[in-house]
Amino acid sequence: MDFITENIVLIAVAFVSGAMLVWPMVLRGASGPSLDTLGATRLINDTGAVVLDVRSQADYSGGHLPNARNIPMAELGKRVGELPADKPVLLCCASGVTSSRAAGILRKAGRKDVFNLGGGLQSWRQAGLPVVK
Repeated sequence: MDFITENIVLIAVAFVSGAMLVWPMVLRGASGPSLDTLGATRLINDTGAVVLDVRSQADYSGGHLPNARNIPMAELGKRVGELPADKPVLLCCASGVTSSRAAGILRKAGRKDVFNLGGGLQSWRQAGLPVVK
């Protein structure tokens, strides 16, 4: 008992650092799998996946993945029915964070074939892949 009271700060630091290590795994579980640009390209080419950009219309107009549809994150919950049920969905945003949350929304709506583009449009551009306006 003396050890705990004398080292409470160290114990708290250990607990917080452990929680920080586990948190990304918890988020990944809720949003589903994340694909790199190669995996995303394979998914699109092999399955005809629907590419869904969840950024605002203005950001989407500035450049997006080829054949991507735009449903802003704020409208996604209301417009889930617009997505074909028989095809996987690849979600994209600027950095992969917002699209990860969007994947969680689609999963709660009953979609199982939902994937997130890790790193978003930023990683797509860095890989030298095409972007259309």
